[in-house]
Amino acid sequence: MAKKKASLGGDISKSVKGTFSLDKFKAAKGLGTANNTFKEQEWIPLSPAWQEMVSLPGIPHGHITLLRGHSDSGKTTALLEVAVNAQKMGILPVFIVTEMKWSWEHAMMMGLEVELEKDEKGQVTSVDGNFIYADRGQLGTVEAVAGFMADLMNEQAKGNLPMDMVFLWDSIGSVPCQMSVEKAKNNNEWNAGAMSTQFGNFINQEILLSRKESYPYTNSLVAVNKIWVEKPIGPMSPPIMKNKGGNTMFFDSTLIVTFGNISNSGTLKVNAVKDGKKVEWAKKVKVAVEKNHISGVTTTGKIVVTPHGFISDSKKDIDNYKKDHQSEWGAILGEGPFEVVLEGSDEEDFKNIASTSDE
Repeated sequence: MAKKKASLGGDISKSVKGTFSLDKFKAAKGLGTANNTFKEQEWIPLSPAWQEMVSLPGIPHGHITLLRGHSDSGKTTALLEVAVNAQKMGILPVFIVTEMKWSWEHAMMMGLEVELEKDEKGQVTSVDGNFIYADRGQLGTVEAVAGFMADLMNEQAKGNLPMDMVFLWDSIGSVPCQMSVEKAKNNNEWNAGAMSTQFGNFINQEILLSRKESYPYTNSLVAVNKIWVEKPIGPMSPPIMKNKGGNTMFFDSTLIVTFGNISNSGTLKVNAVKDGKKVEWAKKVKVAVEKNHISGVTTTGKIVVTPHGFISDSKKDIDNYKKDHQSEWGAILGEGPFEVVLEGSDEEDFKNIASTSDE
């Protein structure tokens, strides 16, 4: 049998391996161990009712959270709870309000610290506080929203804005892209394409990268996503909930919470009524955690939305809330007893609220 010749390449390889250090190689390429580590997971807490319903402490800091559903189903309440608790933690809330249904009065009722200045007629002349606010007046396109966020993160990186931030966008799907504006045609494909380019390929990745130990600050994005309903493709097929602005945010989000039903808001309004006047003091809404890349737990249930935040669907919590705030309704309705009237569907599912009629 012929003797196998030694490989010159193999000899060289052994020689190189004998002096090679993978640690030194990775360090030289900036791929050392510090590059592989992430910060310990922090949470921006929400109300106990939310924590019980969702089985999570709140919103995961350093991630993207999507709140989607029909109008008037509790999404902005969740957004404001995030802002209020972020303030308490020293995290800077950055409001991006492009749907223009914003109310500072509601934000303050929820507990947001806001400084209002009024003139002699009682008109608000300025609003300030430990937050940043921008709306449709400054941010009229998808590109403008992305540019605004990028600028703040650049200033943060330079040390000019030395704070963690949570971007609070209300809402995706409410502004067109630059091309839609220039062509005077609100084209859904163009808008979705801009969301993919500006957020999927850029902003979203910057948010998620802030979780790394090498980043001095951590940033989060919590966004409300407007939706639309696609008609069933056949007589036995269900309707399908679709996200306005495309699916970029849906794919990139760590946590997705859907409010209401597919075809409607799935809420029941609870009104205090007297002499033809009524005050809506709560609504009950279906909530589903559809995506959870933190713990993997998905849940479905119901929660009660009030002007002051979420409370649980329990007779005790509902009675306590009613006791604490019925004097406010009395100031509107007048002194004396009032009637609790349910407005909406699924009334049999709302026994706790229905049983709290005022005496």
